[in-house]
Amino acid sequence: MATLTQKEIEAILTLLKDFTNYYNAHQLSKHLKISHAGAQKLCKRLEKENLLLAKKIGRSIIYKINIKDEYTQALLTFLLIDEANEFKRWREEFRSFFKDGRIIVFFGSAVKNYERASDIDLMLILPNKRTPTLDKNIKEKQKILPKQLHTIKLTTEEFISNARKHQEAVINVIRNGIVIHGQKEYVEALNHVTSG
Repeated sequence: MATLTQKEIEAILTLLKDFTNYYNAHQLSKHLKISHAGAQKLCKRLEKENLLLAKKIGRSIIYKINIKDEYTQALLTFLLIDEANEFKRWREEFRSFFKDGRIIVFFGSAVKNYERASDIDLMLILPNKRTPTLDKNIKEKQKILPKQLHTIKLTTEEFISNARKHQEAVINVIRNGIVIHGQKEYVEALNHVTSG
């Protein structure tokens, strides 16, 4: 596949993170701040590359991520890793939380502006809730952070179930969060969400 443009990357991440909404080229053009013709061309190219699926509804064509496709899953994983690279400070800060099978999502006001944020929010998506070592790490980390650490712990099954039900808090984390660890597992979880 040819190299993706920045706007194509933005479109792919928008469609992944905002999976509860349908986007046509007109809506994407507004979101991406590009022309309608540019958005149509972008969508057609990504559809041709098998990254997007198109569905005709009336006179409009809506698009969604082809998340079932293995290549698309690998690309999404890479794009989420690349996005997390902009948040190296937080990846390093919470590295002690990282473990295979865990997904760590940094979200909330600290993502946009740490200085103005009242706390630091993390969603921890875990294979199971029995995590005495992680609980200890969270308490230790809280002692040294200058702001309150607020964590939401969910099992992978709870995350998938809440996302399928469009539970507002989980949907907001999906839309606005930065996956700082477990990007591959996160894509797999979202695949289960959208296939349910």
